[in-house]
Amino acid sequence: MAKHNPIIVALDVPSAEQALQLAEQVAPAVGAFKIGKELFVSAGPDIVKRVRATGASVFLDLKFHDIPNTVAKAIAAATRLDVQMTTIHASGGGEMMRAAEKSAQEMAKALGLPAPLVLGVTVLTSSNHETLAEIGCEADPETQVLRLARLAVASGLRGLVCSPLEIVALRQILPARIQLVTPGIRTGTEKADDQKRTLSPREAMQAGASWLVIGRPIYAADNPRAAAEKILESIG
Repeated sequence: MAKHNPIIVALDVPSAEQALQLAEQVAPAVGAFKIGKELFVSAGPDIVKRVRATGASVFLDLKFHDIPNTVAKAIAAATRLDVQMTTIHASGGGEMMRAAEKSAQEMAKALGLPAPLVLGVTVLTSSNHETLAEIGCEADPETQVLRLARLAVASGLRGLVCSPLEIVALRQILPARIQLVTPGIRTGTEKADDQKRTLSPREAMQAGASWLVIGRPIYAADNPRAAAEKILESIG
């Protein structure tokens, strides 16, 4: 069995052509590709189909947060696109998360596909105590992450998106089967940006991450393929 490659490359580029060029270049060195809001709004569902057509796994990161029925329908649509992972905001509540997971399972069964991993987004990695206080949440980020993580797992979700700095605490309270997908990965060579809570790839994996979402350190590198290979090597 091939060793699990935990690197998910964020295709955070503005056009389908750039995304496909990057995907083709780095595919042999990574485990999946993330399609987020910028690319999806620019290129539409077709970009998911085109990336999937290469044989690559797709993480559709649109962070749905709406009434349960609307989110369930969006998850069903994502499942029809044959994505392997997708995201919802855990702050949408238990009923919304249960509806999302049920929709993923039922649509996948109807299509004869594996159900996509519906990931609960806890607290965005750009948030800190001040950000939470602005919206009336007095909890510190880690406390809020743990609260939402417990709710997500109790609601049937099989995975979470979390900051690298909360991985250890989450691993202490969650079943081992829960997959943790971790953005905020930095190699130390990047310029400062809006990610406030970060770790290196090796540190995040040692802490207990299942997947690493890596964007700028790969797509902004002079040689994205070499950058991806170097990161994979650093993980061991």
